[in-house]
Amino acid sequence: MQAETARHATDYPFAIPAESYLLEGGRWSALPGGARAVDLGGRVPVLACGSNQSPEQLARKFADGPRGPIPVTRALLEGFDAVYSAHFSRYGAIPATLQHCPGTTVALSVTWLTPVQERRMHDTEAVGVNYDYGRLEGVTLEVDGGLELHHPLAYVSRWGCLTEGGMPLALAAVDARARRWRALDQTQVLDLVRARLAPGESLETFVAEGAESKDVRRIRTEALSATTQPFSYPGFVPVP
Repeated sequence: MQAETARHATDYPFAIPAESYLLEGGRWSALPGGARAVDLGGRVPVLACGSNQSPEQLARKFADGPRGPIPVTRALLEGFDAVYSAHFSRYGAIPATLQHCPGTTVALSVTWLTPVQERRMHDTEAVGVNYDYGRLEGVTLEVDGGLELHHPLAYVSRWGCLTEGGMPLALAAVDARARRWRALDQTQVLDLVRARLAPGESLETFVAEGAESKDVRRIRTEALSATTQPFSYPGFVPVP
């Protein structure tokens, strides 16, 4: 059981297609033409920098939530990187967040959500507990299909970024140009945190303990807080 729990956590951020896609009925299909290939009326563009880029994860999140298709388009965001947040997910992984990083361009996805889907996503992101939600004003986001957005919506960690030597740690599973920070995969970052917080434990035990106990996750997250780096982009405008 511990091995299965650890395997699920270390699979984060799960498989991310290289192309835009449409998720419907728990299955995804490629979306040639990106944002121009689907009606986006009534939908809002919400950036995904971690597992929300993955059809596998989105299918889980919406399995018992609002029905209907979700277009997911690939995009390039200038001046940011996808980094690890300084907290633990309910299944024991260390999730992603954004951090302002001038000179870096990161390859992300945009989930185009209806209002009902947006509310469901808020629930899965624990808005007000783990993440804040708002607009990134004055950015350059080039979306597959020829769109350019300058104020997309995004979730940013309330816990700040996990750091090593005072610098954020980037997600190796997410591509970026001119990346300035060290990139680790999920196994590496979990092992780094395990060595800090529970050096005598195996990685499997460490992950399983976190997945099984909300209190353990809280205590460990609080222990990381002394070395975190807060989200620093001045153009972030919270949205109620």
